[in-house]
Amino acid sequence: MSSNNTNASTIGTNAGESDVLDPTWVGQQILDTLDPVHFARTLIGTGIKAASNPVGVGTALLKAATGAMKIGVATLGKATNTAEPDAPPPIAPAANDQRWTSKAWQQSPYFFGMQQTYLLTRNLATDIIDAAGLDEAEHRKATFAASFAFDALAPTNGLLTNPDALEKAAATGGASVIKGASNMLHDLQHNNGWPSKVDDSGFAPGVNMALTPGKVVFRSDLIEVIQYEAQTEQTYTIPLLFCPPWINKYYIMDLAPQKSLIEWAVQHGHTCFAISYRNPDETMRETTFEDYLHQGPLTALRIIQEITGQKKVNTVNVCLGGTLTAIAMAYGATNGNQPIGSATFLNTLTDFSDPGVLGAFTDEPTVAGLERKMAEKGFLEANEMALTFDAIRANDLIFQYVVNNWLMGEDPPAFDLLAWNNDSTRMPARMHSSYLRRCYLQNQFANNAFKVDGKVLHPGDVKQDTYVLSAIGDHIVPWTSSYRTTTLLGGNNRFVLSSSGHIAGIVNPPSPKARHWTNDHISDSPHGWLEGATKHSQTWWEDWATWISQRAGDKTAAPQQLGSKDHPPIQDAPGQYVLLRPGD
Repeated sequence: MSSNNTNASTIGTNAGESDVLDPTWVGQQILDTLDPVHFARTLIGTGIKAASNPVGVGTALLKAATGAMKIGVATLGKATNTAEPDAPPPIAPAANDQRWTSKAWQQSPYFFGMQQTYLLTRNLATDIIDAAGLDEAEHRKATFAASFAFDALAPTNGLLTNPDALEKAAATGGASVIKGASNMLHDLQHNNGWPSKVDDSGFAPGVNMALTPGKVVFRSDLIEVIQYEAQTEQTYTIPLLFCPPWINKYYIMDLAPQKSLIEWAVQHGHTCFAISYRNPDETMRETTFEDYLHQGPLTALRIIQEITGQKKVNTVNVCLGGTLTAIAMAYGATNGNQPIGSATFLNTLTDFSDPGVLGAFTDEPTVAGLERKMAEKGFLEANEMALTFDAIRANDLIFQYVVNNWLMGEDPPAFDLLAWNNDSTRMPARMHSSYLRRCYLQNQFANNAFKVDGKVLHPGDVKQDTYVLSAIGDHIVPWTSSYRTTTLLGGNNRFVLSSSGHIAGIVNPPSPKARHWTNDHISDSPHGWLEGATKHSQTWWEDWATWISQRAGDKTAAPQQLGSKDHPPIQDAPGQYVLLRPGD
């Protein structure tokens, strides 16, 4: 692959002898290993800055001392049976925090005092961070680091300090403790010490996932292009390309029958194609962001044009795949070659000025540390990025499984969505560095500063219609930040808000629980849009099916064969690349 036009620093070389002998470099490597996301260093720095504000710290300590006295009185009342049974605790846990559902946290003085002391200490840490006078980025990182630390240290994560675990141990005669210890040993040996979230042994693409019939009609060193068989007698003339994030396997869009957005589109008369990215290895260390642009969506679009004879192709883009497609659209506006007819963006950032909690992992020190780590192997390991996303919702995606698997002795669930999430991919070093710096650190695209082939891209020059979908519970791409695509791009943009989170908001087939909100007017602010929005008791897939059909051209007889003379079928879907795991 070429290594053309990148703003990223060259990180793709192995450390030389001079680096190994440099004590500064060695020290950085040790710190990167012990504290890869700079959490410990951030908290130490916060403590130092807080010490320069004795009034603020003193106020926080006085508040904590007052709270401790109230907790002592309340705990004594529990122990002596003099407290009102339904009296509210001095510190109430968050209403949506499911860790404290056991009645023992209210009725037992031992567990009550433990819970209240934990919450008090957590609040004290928050007050000290507030007293440190940090800037916005520092405050966000310190708050997240402290939150993660307290989530890890919660009494619910210990066998002797979790009433539910103790109750189950007694009920099973200790069998749950033995099974939990076995689960923990298994995870220490086979899951890098993290609790397993899913039993994925019964799931495999092409067996019970990624089953929509189709053929691989193109394969390069970076991508496969899959064309899907028509399931209707007539199809729309303008084809539809599904562009996944390169950070995950494509089949989140083709999870399983009745849960597949690709299947939904095929059954609604669209001629569908999908990109499947290769899982990078060390040979791709010098692959650039521009390589992914030119050899990814731009190549796929050209192949589809050649197969179908159509000049325009509609696209459906997920997360980072949407970021890349938006850049491709702006690039097309600079050279007059615009193959994209319309674009659907699902949980996508194009303006990175407010990346949410993920910003705690994408500051300069952390990115520099990642670059040093990636320089050793030429890529970022798949599990490291997966753990980053898990840490953003640590209680739900990490410590819940510590309790269930290790303390309660339960087996992880067998669930297709989690099995897909467990099937992650590596990141090539140079490309990932370029992406983090140009998008998260510098926000070049939204600032009209992103260059491709020496040309400055202007998102306002993108005039195609877009459908921007966000999920209200998304912890990776905040919906309020995703909304900014509607005001950044220059076309006729529609915004729709879905229920659920980053993944379930996409895998959102018709069901009684499905919800979405629409508002035909694009407001200057996301909250202004939401105030005027209408709630619908159905999946956003229904709304999108109407929208995309109006931009898909006329209907004609469905193609009887896949591929073309120049691009004959190579292999049945889901192809070869999706089956490769790290290390293959």
